[in-house]
Amino acid sequence: MIIGITGTLGAGKGTVVEFLVNEKGFTHYSVRQFLIKEIEKRGLEINRDSMLKVANELRANNGASYITDELYKEAVAHQGDAVIESIRAVGEITSLRQKGEFILLAIDADPVLRYERILERGSETDNISFETFLENEKREMINTDPNKQNIAACMALADVTIRNDYTKGYFEEQIKKVIDGKK
Repeated sequence: MIIGITGTLGAGKGTVVEFLVNEKGFTHYSVRQFLIKEIEKRGLEINRDSMLKVANELRANNGASYITDELYKEAVAHQGDAVIESIRAVGEITSLRQKGEFILLAIDADPVLRYERILERGSETDNISFETFLENEKREMINTDPNKQNIAACMALADVTIRNDYTKGYFEEQIKKVIDGKK
């Protein structure tokens, strides 16, 4: 089984991955890590602008599904259940659905709660103001270029949307219900 994760910034995509890896034995394939490796090769600063630029260039030069296709190849070679995080382009979903058993989960939560979570997470791209957080999400939310991020369209294509506005335990129960229902 291959599960794709999409969703708003800071909604809990990483928490889904953590649950699937630790509780269900999935292997994790990260778009973020894929992009960080490419950013480092290019000698760029690791930040959201670099990630967007590199992701958009890779998709424009190699096809809208290039990044997740590369991660899918790794997942198939490894065998077993896999989770690909974080799907941001419609072409990625289209390609993954053509490859076999694929489930797309969308994760969402209240924006203020999501911002608080990214501050706690403290990754390379998270040290920003609330206004910048909202601006970043807005520029990734809707796009007509198939090679660019379109979180809203990806979320609309999800098989299941899970809200993460409550406790971690409640959220994990929702994930478990979805996964157990699909196996």
